[in-house]
Amino acid sequence: MTTDKELNPMNVMKPLKFSSKAMDESHPLSTFEMGKLWTTYMGNSMSIQILSYFLQHCEDEEIRTLLENGLALSKDFIYRIEGFFKKDNFPIPIGFTKDDVNLGAPRLYADEFYAHYLKYAAKAGMSLYAVAVPLILREDIREFFIYCNECTTVFLGQINNVLMEKKLIIQPPFIPTPEGIDKVDKQSYLKGFIGEVRPLQALEIIHLWDNIENNTTSLALLLGFYQIVQDEKIKALFKRGLTMTEKAVKQYKEKLHIEHMQSPSYLDHLVTTSTFPPFSDKIMLFHKVDMFAMKIRSFGNSLAVTARRDIDMLYIRTLINIGLFVEDGMNILIDKGWLESPPKAYERE
Repeated sequence: MTTDKELNPMNVMKPLKFSSKAMDESHPLSTFEMGKLWTTYMGNSMSIQILSYFLQHCEDEEIRTLLENGLALSKDFIYRIEGFFKKDNFPIPIGFTKDDVNLGAPRLYADEFYAHYLKYAAKAGMSLYAVAVPLILREDIREFFIYCNECTTVFLGQINNVLMEKKLIIQPPFIPTPEGIDKVDKQSYLKGFIGEVRPLQALEIIHLWDNIENNTTSLALLLGFYQIVQDEKIKALFKRGLTMTEKAVKQYKEKLHIEHMQSPSYLDHLVTTSTFPPFSDKIMLFHKVDMFAMKIRSFGNSLAVTARRDIDMLYIRTLINIGLFVEDGMNILIDKGWLESPPKAYERE
C-alpha cells in the first residue's frame, strides 16, 4: 500500500531555496494572472447560482452532499479571488447574482443528473486550473490555482465514487494486456475509412468515451434549458446545439459499438417536463457558450492522440460546428449587453 510519505514529490526532488520570492504579492497582476483569475471568477460565479437551485430539489443524501461541496468550493474560490482583486485595485466583475436564478422554481432535473453535471463542470474547471499553474509567475496566485486544482481533484474523486457506488455509470471497456512491445510498421495504422482498418487503441477509446460522457451531460442540460428559455433567438440556438450534439454523440458511440464496446448512456430521461424557468436567459446562454468553448480544448486534446483518420475527421467537423455555435452565442450576448469583457491590452491607436 502506498503511503502519503511515498507520494510526497519532495521525496523525489531536491528542494530549491531562495532568499526572496521571484515574484511575490508585491508585484502587480500580470496579463496571465488577470485573465485566469477573471475567467475563474466568472465560471464560479455562475456555478453558485446553478448549484443553489439544484440544492432546492435534491433528496438523495450523498448527491446532496456533493452539491453542497461543489457550492462550498465555488464560494471559497470566489472569496479568495475577490481578495486578490481588492488588494490590486482590480474591478470585481458583475458575474452572476441572485437575479439570475429563481430558487422557488419547480424541479427541472432528477437527482441523478446533478452527479453527472458536477463531473461535467468539475472537469471543465480542472482544465482551466491545470493550464493556469505553469503560466502564473506570481507565487501567491500560482499557489491559489494549485489549491483549486487539488480541491477539484479530490471533489472529482468523490463524484466518481458516488457514481460508481450508486451504479449510475458503467465501467470503461477492457482491452487485452499487451504480450510484448508492438511497433507500428504499416501506414494502414492511420487509415479509418477503407481497406485495412486497425482496432481502436487505448487513447482513442479514452477520448471517445470522455467526449460521449461530456456530451450526453451537455445534451440533457441543454434539453432542460431549451424547455424553459424565453428568448426565441436563444431558443433557436439551443435547438441547433441539441441537434449537433446528438449527432456527434451517435457518431462517437458508433465507433465504440462497431468494436463491441459499451459506451456512456444518454441522460435525457433525467430532465423533467417543467417549462417554468429557474434560470435567466443570460446565465443559460453564457453557460452553454462557455461550456461549448471548453469543448474546443477537449476535442483539441482528442485530436492530438488520435491516429485514425476517420475519428480525426469526426472531431474536426465537431470543432467547426462548435466554433460557429460559440460565435453566434457570443453575438447574442453582445447584442443583449450581457457580455463582460475580460481584461485587455492597451488601445494604442
